[in-house]
Amino acid sequence: MGTTRLETAPEPKYWHLKTVLSDALDSEFAVGEILPNERDLAARFGVARATLRQALEQLELEGRLQRRRGVGTTVAPPRVGVAVGLARHTWPGAPGDDWQPGDAAESDRVPSDVARMLATAPGDRVHIVRRTRVSQGRPVAAELLYVPAAAVPGCAVPAASLTAPARARAVLRALQDLRLDGQDRTVELGSARAEDARQLDRLPGAPVLLVTTRYVSGGRTTAVSVATYRADTCRLTFGESTTLPLLAG
Repeated sequence: MGTTRLETAPEPKYWHLKTVLSDALDSEFAVGEILPNERDLAARFGVARATLRQALEQLELEGRLQRRRGVGTTVAPPRVGVAVGLARHTWPGAPGDDWQPGDAAESDRVPSDVARMLATAPGDRVHIVRRTRVSQGRPVAAELLYVPAAAVPGCAVPAASLTAPARARAVLRALQDLRLDGQDRTVELGSARAEDARQLDRLPGAPVLLVTTRYVSGGRTTAVSVATYRADTCRLTFGESTTLPLLAG
């Protein structure tokens, strides 16, 4: 990687540096290779470390780099294609669903935006199901599925008598008894919360793709899924034939 001075670049220094680094990743580095430390890179390109960090963060957003605990910054492998456009009349946990159930619990506290979608009142009990998704041996997503207890009144989840995955499956089975009228889905860029980062082997605050799905039954929102996907390794696909690469940032 040669020395390149950027003082005369007409565009922002970090953006030009990102382009130079991206070319170097293609020609000089292999997938999984560790980049030199920030001090050495900043000196080599004649930029402040703050400028270098901006360029590295942009490359991470674009899926070119990964920051790994205890390792450093490495060249990322190609993104994994992950389908999120499931059939519009399929509940979570239906046959063919490749999410792995983790646990379920009841709570009267949910995020305010989820509470608004579910139209729950303060104190209403909600089942919270945790699931994970693995693709090609790598964790790619973590999900929180919120189901109001009133929507599945026959679902009891005795914590002492069931294993954690069995608790999750109990709530998912209860959903299958309801008629699903439809669903809608939104995708946005976000930052990994500490718990999601731990499940996905990411650093807290790392860029992620948040896929929020609202399930409608009987004319009202019956469940809300908030799935956190790794923005650096995932290429989300919708429908059966169209592939849309989502380059965060």
